[in-house]
Amino acid sequence: MQDKKKNIKRSNIIQLIFGILIIILVNIISSYVFTRFDLTAEKRYSLSSATKEMLRNLDDIVYFQVYLEGEFPAGFKRLRNATKEILDEFRAYSDNIEYEFINPSKSDDPRERSDTYQLLVERGLNPTDLQVNTSDGMKKQILFPGAIAIYKDSEISLELLRTQLGMPPETVLNNSIQSLEFNLANAIKNLTTIKNPKVAFIKGHGELNELETADITRALQGYYVVERVKINGQLNCLTERDQVDSATTAIRNKFEAIIIAKPDSAFSEKDKFIIDQFIMHGGKVLWLIDPVFATMDSLQSSDATMGITNDLNLGDQLFNYGVRLNTNLVMDLNAIPIPLTTGSIAGQPQIEFFPWYFFPLVTPMIKHPIVNNLNAIKTEFISSLDTISVYGIKKTILLKTSPYSRTVNAPVYINLNILQKEPDERLYNMPGQPVAVLLEGEFESVYLNRIPPSIQFNREIGFKAYSKPTRMIIVADGDIIRNQLHYSQGYPLPLGYDQYIGQTFGNKEFILNAMNYLTDGSGLISIRSRELKLRLLDITLVGNNKLFWQLFNVILPIILIILFGITQALIRKRKYARSI
Repeated sequence: MQDKKKNIKRSNIIQLIFGILIIILVNIISSYVFTRFDLTAEKRYSLSSATKEMLRNLDDIVYFQVYLEGEFPAGFKRLRNATKEILDEFRAYSDNIEYEFINPSKSDDPRERSDTYQLLVERGLNPTDLQVNTSDGMKKQILFPGAIAIYKDSEISLELLRTQLGMPPETVLNNSIQSLEFNLANAIKNLTTIKNPKVAFIKGHGELNELETADITRALQGYYVVERVKINGQLNCLTERDQVDSATTAIRNKFEAIIIAKPDSAFSEKDKFIIDQFIMHGGKVLWLIDPVFATMDSLQSSDATMGITNDLNLGDQLFNYGVRLNTNLVMDLNAIPIPLTTGSIAGQPQIEFFPWYFFPLVTPMIKHPIVNNLNAIKTEFISSLDTISVYGIKKTILLKTSPYSRTVNAPVYINLNILQKEPDERLYNMPGQPVAVLLEGEFESVYLNRIPPSIQFNREIGFKAYSKPTRMIIVADGDIIRNQLHYSQGYPLPLGYDQYIGQTFGNKEFILNAMNYLTDGSGLISIRSRELKLRLLDITLVGNNKLFWQLFNVILPIILIILFGITQALIRKRKYARSI
C-alpha cells in the first residue's frame, strides 16, 4: 500500500518537473522566436506587414496621449478598449511605443476644465457634445475622442471617431474601430519621416488659387513638401536631367506627384508634352477637371446661367490613358441643399434650404482603400466619365452618383426655378454615374508616333514612349478640392465644410487618401480596406428578456462550479475507496 502511494507521489513529482521544464523551454524559445496567434475570423488583432516593419524600425519613443478616459457611454468604451488593444499590439512589436489614457474632464473646477478643453482644441482635437441619460435626467457631456502622438520635438493630432453622414451610430463606431490601425500607424509614419516627398500644384491654366486650396495645402504639408509650379513650356520644370556621359542623359522627376486642380483655359501642346513625359518617368497625377464650365456666381445675380463646354485641349491625352470626360452635367436627387430667399417678414429675409440637383452628394460604396469608410463627398456641377479599353491599364471606379441620377448635355440651361416644383422622379432613373476613376499600369505616351524624329531622338529631351508602372486618378469635378471662403471675412474654411448648412463632408479625407495612394501605393493605406464584422446584440430581445439573462449569467456559473465540485469529490472517493 505504501509502495503504491510512493509511486503516485513520484509520478506527480515527475509530472510537475516535466511541466516546469516545458514552460522553461517554451520561454527560452519564445525569447528567440517571436510570434502571435490571432484566432478571430477577420484577423482583427493582426497588424499589417507595413505596420510591423515601420514599428520595428522606430529609433525613438512615440508617445500617445489618448483622451478616452472617464465615464462615458458604452460605445465610446468600446472605442477606448479597441484603441488600447491596438496600442498593445504596437508595443508587442516595438519597445518604443508608449501611451497614456487621459480624462480631460477629471477636474471639478469648471474653469480648469474649460482651460483644458481650450488647450486641446488649440492642439488640433475637436470636441464632441453628447446628451447622456442619467438618474438626474439628461446631462451634457463633452468628449475628445482623439489622441496626440508625440515623437522627439514633433506632435500630431488624430481623430479616433470618424463621423459619417447618414450612418447609424453603431456603424460609425465600427468603422472608427476598423480605421484605428491606419490612423495610429499613419500618425507614426508622419512623425518619423525625415524627408517628405515633394508634390506640386500646377498653375498657369486658370487653376484654383492658393486661397481656394489653402486648407488642403496645409493638410498635405503634413505628408509632403508642397510647391506650386507654372509649366509655361519649361522642359525642366517637372523633371531634371543629369549628364551621365557624352551619350547618356539620366532624367528623373522632381516631384512624386502633381495636382491639376480645376483649370479653365486650354493647355498648350508643349505643356501637355511635359506632363506626359512626367508620367512616362513614373510621375503620378491627380486630375481634377471640369468638362463643363458652370458657376453659382451668375445664379446669385440673375437666377439663371449656362453650363458650356470647357475646352482644355486635354481630351486626346486622357483618352489615350484610358478615360473620356463627358461634356454633360449630372443631376442627382441625392444632393446638397442650398439657401434661397423665399420672402421676408418684418423686413427680414426668410431663408429656406432646397436640394440643388446640380450638386450631387456622392457616397463611396466600394471597399478600395482610397474611399473605404469615407464620409459622403460634396460636388458642384460634376460630370460623368467613361473608361476606355487600354491594354495593360487597370481601372477602378472610385466614386459614383446615386441611382437617382440623370445627365444633361452641354450647353445646359441652369435655372433656380426648378426648385419651385417637385422633381419628376421618372427622369432620375439612370444608374449611378461614374465620376472618379483610378488608373494603374504602364501608360503609352500620347505623343508616340506624333512627334518628329528631331524631338523623339533628341538626347536632351529624352523622349520616353512607355511609362514605368505608375498611377493616376481622374475626377470629373474641380470643385472637389476647393475650400469655401468665409462669406463675410473671406478667410479659407476647412475643405469639405459647408458654411451654409453647417456640415462637414469627406472631401479632405478623399484628397489625402488619393495622394497617399498615388505616392505610396498599397503601403499603409491598404489597411483601410480591412473590414470588421459588426456583431451587435438584439437590443429589443435583450430588453424583453433582461431578468432571464441576468439570472442566467449569475446563477449558471455557480451551479456549474457546484456540479464540478461534487463530481470531483465522487471521482476521488471512488478512486481511493478501491485502492484501500
